[in-house]
Amino acid sequence: MNRRTLFRVAGAVSVAALISACVPMASEPDIIDIAASDDQFSTLVAAVTAAGLVETLKGDGPFTVFAPTNDAFAALPAGTVESLLKPENKDQLIKVLTYHVVPGAVTSDQLAGKRLNVATVQGQNVHVDGRKGVRVNKSRVTTADIMASNGVIHVIDRVLLPN
Repeated sequence: MNRRTLFRVAGAVSVAALISACVPMASEPDIIDIAASDDQFSTLVAAVTAAGLVETLKGDGPFTVFAPTNDAFAALPAGTVESLLKPENKDQLIKVLTYHVVPGAVTSDQLAGKRLNVATVQGQNVHVDGRKGVRVNKSRVTTADIMASNGVIHVIDRVLLPN
């Protein structure tokens, strides 16, 4: 390889490196991105969308979301999910969904060995028991500490229903 070719190749590599350094890195996925990419949360994502809460949960946060799976929604009495998803029941749906969200990013190690009443975004408290695994009201956290750019997700096996 002659010197001119060597300098051209080196120059091209330098320009490519410079351009790639200027391209923004893909940001870490947020709570909605993570939920939408996991089929076990399709009902939750549909509910969040129907409630108009997508932009809120894509916001800066941080949030802790106790995320019920599709199986958790399926365990509700027949017709409950369909009823909540109707436009005329949007306020009730928002109340249920925001009952699953706690301000701040709370990981399972912060809950270990403790019993707490924690205020939700909805306004009521949930009872968290971290003495043997983590339970929230009557639901069990089946997967803890899914970290998102704007908080943390804990997968739960039951839908939390406010009073």
